[in-house]
Amino acid sequence: MSAADLKNAPPAQSGASDMAHIVLTFDNNKLASALYGQFDENLARLEQKLGVDIRSRGNQLTIKGSSTAAEQARRVLDNLYDILQKGVDINQSDVDGAVRMAVAADDQLTLPTLERKGKMSAAQIATRKKTIYARSLNQDAYMRALERSEMVFGIGPAGTGKTYLAVAHAAMLLERGMVERIILSRPAVEAGERLGFLPGDMKEKVDPYLRPLYDALYDMMPGDKVERAIAAGVIEIAPLAFMRGRTLAHAAVILDEAQNTTPMQMKMFLTRIGENSRMIVTGDPTQIDLPPNTKSGLVEALRVLDGVPGIVTVRFNDGDVVRHPLVAEIVKAYDRDGKVSRGLGAEG
Repeated sequence: MSAADLKNAPPAQSGASDMAHIVLTFDNNKLASALYGQFDENLARLEQKLGVDIRSRGNQLTIKGSSTAAEQARRVLDNLYDILQKGVDINQSDVDGAVRMAVAADDQLTLPTLERKGKMSAAQIATRKKTIYARSLNQDAYMRALERSEMVFGIGPAGTGKTYLAVAHAAMLLERGMVERIILSRPAVEAGERLGFLPGDMKEKVDPYLRPLYDALYDMMPGDKVERAIAAGVIEIAPLAFMRGRTLAHAAVILDEAQNTTPMQMKMFLTRIGENSRMIVTGDPTQIDLPPNTKSGLVEALRVLDGVPGIVTVRFNDGDVVRHPLVAEIVKAYDRDGKVSRGLGAEG
């Protein structure tokens, strides 16, 4: 049975042919309540995002607005209801993501998974603990690239989900038996300190640099299972320097914060890929913490490997930020400031 029954009423008056009146009837009152959100907050957010008017009456919704916006709202509600039917909770970030995907269905009709009048079929990553759905067009492209390609570069600003989705995909591959282990790595230079000067043993030295990877893992897998896998070496989390001289076969290998690698480190890492392995490289070329006059291995790799068969690069932008809305505004502000600074420098 479909998620909702749809009725298109005729325009209320002549001259309003560009307006639509859509009625949705949901077959599960409990799921309908979850769809609406507490005090109808999800519906209010949808009204704000798309400029439509939505009225609820029990398990029935009435959407009024321009024909395009009303149809987009219908697709958003239909998609979110399908997610709820699968036992997955939704929040306002999911609403925002569904809106992005609905608008993308009209803006970029060439995407084969999106249909103007049909349902949205967003890419997803399913682990035993959590199912994640694409919340933007670029996330959708990234998740599908991870599924199909052996080496994927995810490039873009903070908050776009590039690292989180990479770890989720690796966890899914491990659970399905498609790889035998997960290897997560980062160059340990973000804090501007050398590991030797930090207190503790090697694990205590590197853990702070790798904490975001741990956090993503615990979100995808039960904590006790993560701990056992780390103890058994099935999941390995190590600084980039530990990769030298190894061949990484039957593994999902992730290099995070790759903008802080040198060209030599990046080449070393990329050539570690072995039989039946998947390699994912994430980074933000605008956030390089290397010493002055030191080239970024990520920037060079993107140039050198452009067009190489089997390597896919997905570029995110501030429109893909899925954290707090302020994160997107902060990214935009810094991007604007950077462009102004570069322009002034050129004139000077």
